[in-house]
Amino acid sequence: MCAKCGKALPQGIRVGFRDCCAFCEAELHTCEMCRFYKPGAHYDCSETVEYPVTDKGRANFCEWFSIDFDFSNKAGKGGVSQPSSESAKAVFDALFKS
Repeated sequence: MCAKCGKALPQGIRVGFRDCCAFCEAELHTCEMCRFYKPGAHYDCSETVEYPVTDKGRANFCEWFSIDFDFSNKAGKGGVSQPSSESAKAVFDALFKS
C-alpha cells in the first residue's frame, strides 16, 4: 500500500531507488514504505543502519530497504491512526479498576 495515497501496490514488486507509485507518483523507496521503519527506534529503523535518514518520506539509498506490503500496521498516512488521548486514558484507567 502506498504511504501517500493508500492504493494497493502489486505484491512481490521490487522497488528501485527511483521508483514511484503508479497512482500518485510518490516516491516508494522511502523509510515510510520500508518494513524496517520503526518510529522511536535508533534512527527510526529496526535494522543497524549506519546513518540517519532525515526525511522519512523522501527517496533514499538505504541498502536495507524492503517494501512493507502490510502498511496497515503502521500509524500515519494510509495506516492505522493513533488512538485519541481520551481512549488511551480510558484503557489506562481500566487497568486499575477492580
